[in-house]
Amino acid sequence: MQSSMKSIALIGSYLPRQCGIATFTADLAAAILANDPNIDCSIVAMNDRPEGYEYPPTVRFQIGQDRLDEYSLAAGFLNLRDPDVVCLQHEYGIFGGQRGGFIVELVQDLKIPLITTLHTVLKDPSPQERQILVRLSELSHKLVVMSERGAQFLRDVYHVPESKIGLIHHGILDVPFLESDPCKSKIVADDKVIILTFGLLSPGKGIEYMVDALPDIVRSHPEVLYFVVGATHPHMGAESGEDYRLSLHLRAKELGVADHIVFHGRFLERDELLEFIRAAEIYVTPYLNEAQIVSGTLAYALGAGKAVVSTPYWHAQEMLADDRGKLVPFRDHKALAHEVNHLLDHPEERLAMRRAAYQYCRPMLMKEMGSRYLELFSEAKSQRSRTTELAVLDTLSQREQRLPQVNLKHLRLMTDDTGILQHAKFTVPNRSHGYCVDDNARALIVATRAHDLNRTDASLVDSSAIYLSFLDDAFNPDTGRFRNFMSYGRKWLDKAGSEDSHGRALWALGVMSGWGLGSGQVAVANKLFKSALPALETFGDSRAIAFPILGIQAYLRRNEDDQHVRELLQTLGNRLSTRFMQYATDDWKWHEDHLTYDNARMPQALMACGRATQNDDMVSLGIGVLEWLRDVQVDPSVGWFVPVGNRGWYPKSGSIAQHDQQPLEAAAMIGACIEAYECTQGEEWIQLATTCFDWYLGKRWMP
Repeated sequence: MQSSMKSIALIGSYLPRQCGIATFTADLAAAILANDPNIDCSIVAMNDRPEGYEYPPTVRFQIGQDRLDEYSLAAGFLNLRDPDVVCLQHEYGIFGGQRGGFIVELVQDLKIPLITTLHTVLKDPSPQERQILVRLSELSHKLVVMSERGAQFLRDVYHVPESKIGLIHHGILDVPFLESDPCKSKIVADDKVIILTFGLLSPGKGIEYMVDALPDIVRSHPEVLYFVVGATHPHMGAESGEDYRLSLHLRAKELGVADHIVFHGRFLERDELLEFIRAAEIYVTPYLNEAQIVSGTLAYALGAGKAVVSTPYWHAQEMLADDRGKLVPFRDHKALAHEVNHLLDHPEERLAMRRAAYQYCRPMLMKEMGSRYLELFSEAKSQRSRTTELAVLDTLSQREQRLPQVNLKHLRLMTDDTGILQHAKFTVPNRSHGYCVDDNARALIVATRAHDLNRTDASLVDSSAIYLSFLDDAFNPDTGRFRNFMSYGRKWLDKAGSEDSHGRALWALGVMSGWGLGSGQVAVANKLFKSALPALETFGDSRAIAFPILGIQAYLRRNEDDQHVRELLQTLGNRLSTRFMQYATDDWKWHEDHLTYDNARMPQALMACGRATQNDDMVSLGIGVLEWLRDVQVDPSVGWFVPVGNRGWYPKSGSIAQHDQQPLEAAAMIGACIEAYECTQGEEWIQLATTCFDWYLGKRWMP
């Protein structure tokens, strides 16, 4: 077909990067050109490594996923090229920022109609995930989903108008339906039966349950070979190598089925992959989690007329309905073995299932998918003038909300092979004051969370190892306490630090336990975290209680079943709540008779504990305290942040010190505002966080 489109730009990962989105982006580009070869279809490629990839000429611009500045550059590039439409492939994990939030910085600058294809639609999104998708909905002419379930979630969970939702199924390859496929002879002997799973290998694929099913299958069908085709997921490979694949090898050997399983550990080109699909009698997806809204591998297998046995993740429920495949419970190898054996024992039933799947998928051929997208593109193009006007106005209104690229240059400058130094003379490290646990704990939090934002920066792993090593050396197992101060000559200067520094160390260790990406570092942090918890029993300082609460909140992110730590969280929260309720009055909602430093961490801890333990009263107390603190520290005449100064603090019935205001007050308020937003979804907390950050950038009242 000939379309009215002249040029299209696709944003997403792209081959030769090994990822499902890269394959889909390449397929979509090919499908568009199959309908109209005269269209200029260019690619803006997302890179997950600094060196990028050897892309074909169709890739006109590259974005380092963790480089915030490059998103704005990409928007400028696209606006200059001025294609008829931009089509974004959205998956939270391929963009930088918290849950991929950097992509919003690009699309809100576009002056071009936007179509967004959603490769993940979450039923229970975090507030941040919800905010990103809702914002993409506001900025897009249409959101494209690949399943009815995805469309349902957009309506019911995200309240996206029906007029903004388009359903276009994942494209499939055009494969002839053959009862005896000649491709098998290229792979195995004709008397063998191939069961196939393909795609990037990672633990979430549940391959171990199919390995566990093999003994029962092989007893009935000794001719079976189970092919696991695909490379290890690159991100998993970077963290743990081939550990998962090797564990599957060992499992098969222990079960006596090693001769019946073949691992083909490469990322296959389409033609080679197609040969494996056509050669298989049965395709299996034993995934572990229902929250998968689309599976390209499932679509490929069904489109080739394969008999499929799958766990009931969302896309499989929809695609395999009406006897187009077999569903088995999650993590049930006995059920997997039963259904595979049943299909092998009943070839007529298997043939009927294959025909039903093949016929159902005919409208999903790649060329048809391309045609559907071109219809949406033409519709968006026809409304371009209005869309452009709205995008420009919205871009201007959003500019003040934007954050700069994270810059860790000074952090690295202050760090040597021992840890981070306490002080600097302007921007020059000051060795005379040595090191302390307080600052190395803060640095560990920064390095850990920065690595979560920028997973391509391996130097952050090295930095966090230095800070973690410092905390490990600071801990005295005989006393159960952290020492605090170390001289530049690596001599400890105290036997036990303050309660405050101990609490801050626990906070940092909890963050590493819950957010760290290196398994060895997480293991060290877990052990040290547990060893340092008992000392909290005798602590009386409110900050020394609040800091560990924040650490426990992070720790439970990965260790939610640790009942002992959860009970300790409740105890600490009750202790902190009691302090406020016993001392606070209507006009002084504080736990003591003066405001000093890191003030907002107390209400943040109350809200965090209340949210984690489902204690609404504690959450309300934390919000009330934060509102009072906001009123104390925000100048009502100009709306600027004015933190309590270090030179005199703020005594009850006294005046607020204006001098020696510290950046940690802004950081604490931002952290508390984010927690308040998580609890309430109130946009005023995001605005207050922005106000505090503006103070850090220099927008402040000068006495």
